[in-house]
Amino acid sequence: MVTTYLYDTAETQYADTSHGRIAYRELGSKEGLPLVLLTRFRGTLDHWDPAFLEVLANVRRVIVVDNAGVGYSTGTPADTVHGMAEVVVEFLDVLKLDKIDLLGWSMGGFVALDIALDRPGRLHALVIAGSGPGGVPDNPGPDPRVPEHAGREKSVDEDFLFLFNPDTEVGRAEGLASLRRIDRRLAASRQDASPEALQAQFNAVGQWNSGKNSAWSRLSELSVPVLFANGAHDIMEHPYQTYAMATVVPNSKTILYGDSGHGFLFQQADDFGFEVLRFFRQVG
Repeated sequence: MVTTYLYDTAETQYADTSHGRIAYRELGSKEGLPLVLLTRFRGTLDHWDPAFLEVLANVRRVIVVDNAGVGYSTGTPADTVHGMAEVVVEFLDVLKLDKIDLLGWSMGGFVALDIALDRPGRLHALVIAGSGPGGVPDNPGPDPRVPEHAGREKSVDEDFLFLFNPDTEVGRAEGLASLRRIDRRLAASRQDASPEALQAQFNAVGQWNSGKNSAWSRLSELSVPVLFANGAHDIMEHPYQTYAMATVVPNSKTILYGDSGHGFLFQQADDFGFEVLRFFRQVG
């Protein structure tokens, strides 16, 4: 029996901004504080696992968004993390979302940190998943094979499995199950970042991870409650960064999944979804 998810049929909507028409999808409750999700390098609206979003949307108003020039959005792709953050902030302004909860995964976590540091009044709480602040001293860095798989012109299952899941029988099986759930929309749309967007994101990520305009030196300024989370076998954003952030952000909680990698939030969709919801409840 195939499970049907809310996100399988969620309508793509658009907000007109000075950066272009920003595409987003909304699901779950129409009331309450919105939970906005920012995605990974090369990700689009069609790359979210509907099982993870389902857990959140059963309780919360959930909004996922494509940045300018990425996926379904028009405009010129930003080539800095701060530029991406400015797009998100204007998107929130257009939708009149003055206060939100924010979850950023991978590159989306970079953007979320930038927003939290520059505009803390816009956030109630923050989740940073499989990400880092850039410029962390002694960070082991990504597996040297990551660029080959992440930058391939056309990604296949083996690329995603290598990047997001540990090389175990369970990790591969759960990764493939997630990919097939994502395929319900992606197989038809074939969405991907354009070459222009891909280059802009490469530039932004490179600057951030080198420590240029990154968040590491400013983490002690974070004034909102933060949940840090990662998979212990993340080969893209090394989990050492998650530990390092926890040591300098006292108003935080940290979760590390011992059997997961960069895609832990999809591999552990139910568990992590419930942990996110519990965190938001706990911070009031």
